[in-house]
Amino acid sequence: METLQHLAEGFGVALSAINLAVAAIGALIGTVVGMLPGLGPINGVAILMPLAFALKLPPESALILLAAVYLGCEFGGRISSILLNVPGDAGAIMTALDGYPMARRGEAGVALSLSAWSSFIGSTIATLGIILFAPLLARWALAFGPAEYFALMCFAFACITGLMGDQPVKAALAALLGLALSTVGLDSNSGVYRFTGGDVHLSDGIQFIVVVIGVFSISEILLMLEQHHSSTGLIRVTGRAMFNLKEAAHTWWTSVRSGLVGFVVGVLPGAGATIASAMTYSMEKRIAGPDGRFGEGDIRGVAAPEAANNASAAGSFVPMLTLGVPGSGTTAVMVGALALYNITPGPALFTQQPGLVWGLIASLFVANVILLVINIPLVGVFTRLLAVPNWLLVPGILAVSAVGVYSVHATTFDLMLMAVFGLVAFWLRKLGMPMAPLILGFVLGDLMEQSLRRALSITDGQIGILFESGISVGLWTAAVVMVALPQLLRLRSRARRPAVA
Repeated sequence: METLQHLAEGFGVALSAINLAVAAIGALIGTVVGMLPGLGPINGVAILMPLAFALKLPPESALILLAAVYLGCEFGGRISSILLNVPGDAGAIMTALDGYPMARRGEAGVALSLSAWSSFIGSTIATLGIILFAPLLARWALAFGPAEYFALMCFAFACITGLMGDQPVKAALAALLGLALSTVGLDSNSGVYRFTGGDVHLSDGIQFIVVVIGVFSISEILLMLEQHHSSTGLIRVTGRAMFNLKEAAHTWWTSVRSGLVGFVVGVLPGAGATIASAMTYSMEKRIAGPDGRFGEGDIRGVAAPEAANNASAAGSFVPMLTLGVPGSGTTAVMVGALALYNITPGPALFTQQPGLVWGLIASLFVANVILLVINIPLVGVFTRLLAVPNWLLVPGILAVSAVGVYSVHATTFDLMLMAVFGLVAFWLRKLGMPMAPLILGFVLGDLMEQSLRRALSITDGQIGILFESGISVGLWTAAVVMVALPQLLRLRSRARRPAVA
């Protein structure tokens, strides 16, 4: 009953005129920022944080604005993934695997509207989880040390390798290539420059936006030009802009399961939407079995990662509010926003600032509804991008990509590196190598390395620490199963074929 009373007070805060206005503005801005490749929620929140403080918004209003931008970016990230095969951020990588094939066969509107609905389901499940289980899950997250995080990263790679069906070796090679790219730059532990070739431009490492734009956007442009030259593979637009009840029912349990998994992963500080979307996509592909068409435009392949990455975003508020530990890079920026108001997040926040905490939680419900109301009617507007002729669309994508890459360090070196990545990715895609494992390896590589180093430093280099806790053993076992089970099933099916014949 006490929780319900606090939630009612929170809705009183969230539904005030000023907070409704800032939630709507934040949701709209977040959607636009999310659909621009390479920006992502961290940049969106970082850009608006000083503005919120300069406008002298009350702390609860400022936090509601930033939370709405965060959720809006997660909603918006799917748009460029589905329409252009260019993920808006790392969490939207998995959405492109089936969203873009749906767009290619004329179902862009269905994919966009269904992803918005799945995002709404995932965020709502996670917000309910915050209300019911926040303190319990925060204590559980503390059980994850560096060894457990390293095992979790390995499990994520096992999931992504298992996604590729009959291409596990190519997926593993792509993931290793991504891990190798993540090691370029200054070693934070020793201060040594690694694999920079003496070039000062690589001293800070390779930026995510350079890799993702080169690997997805530039290679996609080259493929579009090739297909246009051969007059095959051009995207067409159909009239249906909304999913139907059959499709909603078909993806309902996918969205629910993925929302639950995404929320739990989001509670782990630093895990994030990338791991959540990869795990749930793999899980749903396993559940679908031979009836699934994952990678070819299966609607469950759109619903699963979208529900997961939005649930993960909401779940990342749990450690921030209950422990004062940011659950993601975006919530780390939000902790900085609270510091501007001399507010320290943590367990005492629930008693010292109940209006702020419960107002934020209630605003997550409100922002979800606003985002659904905004995004569904705009599906028709988004799909019109596909009606733009290639002679205009290709230069437009190239211009946006170049501006996004150049804005990071304002150097032409990044533009040249982007072009190199695009050419290499084009060649790799022609060889049938999947790009999602490469990006996953690049995104998780640094966190994986740091977790391994911290774990080994605790025991002075004894590798046994990686297998000591029950959580680690469970994750290692799950990783082995994810890699071995598909191969065993494939061998079993091959052994049965002669008998059937």
